[in-house]
Amino acid sequence: MPTSSGKKRTDTASRVIAASPQALYRAFVDPAAIASWRPPQGMKAEIHTFDPREGGDYRMSFLYTEPDPEVQGKTSDHIDTFEGRFVGLIPGERIVEEIDFVSDDPAFRGTMTITTTFRPVSGGTEVTVVCEDVPEGIGESDHKAGIASSLANLAAFVE
Repeated sequence: MPTSSGKKRTDTASRVIAASPQALYRAFVDPAAIASWRPPQGMKAEIHTFDPREGGDYRMSFLYTEPDPEVQGKTSDHIDTFEGRFVGLIPGERIVEEIDFVSDDPAFRGTMTITTTFRPVSGGTEVTVVCEDVPEGIGESDHKAGIASSLANLAAFVE
């Protein structure tokens, strides 16, 4: 939801993962890897296109594994489809993506920028995800829980 200054919301989450920045970066640019860890709990991914280079784009869908009549997908009843672009890729350091949800609902329109950074720390790498200009239709607590779930999945994938 836009703030009083007219800016959209920013959601952030971090987690220390027992893996190198390079291993974590690879998990972001391999379509099979990203399909296995990025969907939050209760969802699975389908990769339609994936071109992991600066300027490359992708299209993927998250499908609800146990549809709930109380939960509506952004694209259809039980699917969230989004199109993304790799704006910046610095191996082992940072990934910047811009994504747009495929939706008829204006509450999900607008480009969200996701910046993921990898910082070596004792015990592994601190992975920080910053989502800027979050569309107003995405609830803050749900979004933060989804990011945390994806980070937990990433940790399980690489550790």
